[in-house]
Amino acid sequence: MLRTLDIVLIVVMTAAATITYTIKHQAENKLEEVRKLDAAIKLEEDTIDLLRADWALLTQPNRLERLVSAFGVDLQLAPTPSTQLARPEELPMLKADLPPTEEDKKAIDGVAAVINTDNIATGSVAH
Repeated sequence: MLRTLDIVLIVVMTAAATITYTIKHQAENKLEEVRKLDAAIKLEEDTIDLLRADWALLTQPNRLERLVSAFGVDLQLAPTPSTQLARPEELPMLKADLPPTEEDKKAIDGVAAVINTDNIATGSVAH
């Protein structure tokens, strides 16, 4: 004869087994997803290594020199004159780096006079 407690324990054990199986199944699915991501990352890293090797091959000075000599007439390539190169100190300054002019100072003073907020009573700040 089954008592009520036995039935309750059977239901609890069945529920616990079901929950355990569900969690195990979800963990296996996540592990498979992680393995797929690892494989994709490995493939991308291999592709990047291959592209770097290809770039190193394509930018070899000897190869570029041969291409310039072969296609120099068609492309009309010429070395860059040193007068076209500029040092950073020769570049114009940014507007923020320039000292303010008298007009800038007057404009700033005028704006400050219009937006004077010292007399506004907020109640939260003691003067």
